[in-house]
Amino acid sequence: MKKIIFCLFLIWSQFLSSKEPGYGIPVANIKVISNNFNSFLSYYTKYIKLSDDFVGLDVKSKIIDKKTFLNKISTGFFFPMRLTSERQIYIKLIKINNFKTIDISNTLKQYANSELKHFEMEGKKIPKFNFKDLNGKIYNSKSTKGKIVVLKFWFINCQKCVEEMPNLNKLLQKYKDRNDIVFLSLAFDKNEQLSKFLKKKAFFYPVVGNQKKYLLQDLKIESYPTHMIINNKGLITKVVNSYEELDIALRKEISK
Repeated sequence: MKKIIFCLFLIWSQFLSSKEPGYGIPVANIKVISNNFNSFLSYYTKYIKLSDDFVGLDVKSKIIDKKTFLNKISTGFFFPMRLTSERQIYIKLIKINNFKTIDISNTLKQYANSELKHFEMEGKKIPKFNFKDLNGKIYNSKSTKGKIVVLKFWFINCQKCVEEMPNLNKLLQKYKDRNDIVFLSLAFDKNEQLSKFLKKKAFFYPVVGNQKKYLLQDLKIESYPTHMIINNKGLITKVVNSYEELDIALRKEISK
């Protein structure tokens, strides 16, 4: 009986030691997901969105700012571990000197560097613009003043850009009666190519063609699709790469 009680005590002690004070416990086994790339991808897709408004913790469970957190991951020696708290999103850094597969380290570096660039755009004014969509409508700082602007950056041969269009159509329909929200898409392709493409593919966003220079040189967008939210003061508040992240970010922006 004493042996059973002692064993239960040890198990309980290990549980308490693994639990972060007030933050919950790890949602997955670090040894498993850091040794196998497919397990890592499955974990990351389910639990980690670096664009989220999460609370970052260092290896000692001390709260750190998001820029420092992302910089740590971009070194390739830190793993972002989601904790189980339901009242807030907590992600803790776990130091790993050598991943079993270099693919995990390189992927984390890529994700972190991409999000770091997006994060550093927040709070800045969008470069001056004067767009004309395929129907001849003009969009500039004057016509969008005081409105939330939702931008999609894409090109015809980007498979993910095209695949998300049905969900973006639903998003636009959801807010179609909001006069204070403007949806607009900027594409690399020429107007003639876009007009031909849109006859076969339904996409409800107004489309502006010939924007490769603006996207690459002025905005320095490196991955596609990318979505950007501009608040009613003309400042960039969020830059994300997926419809799911955009949906969350837009709801948060509207609720401010």
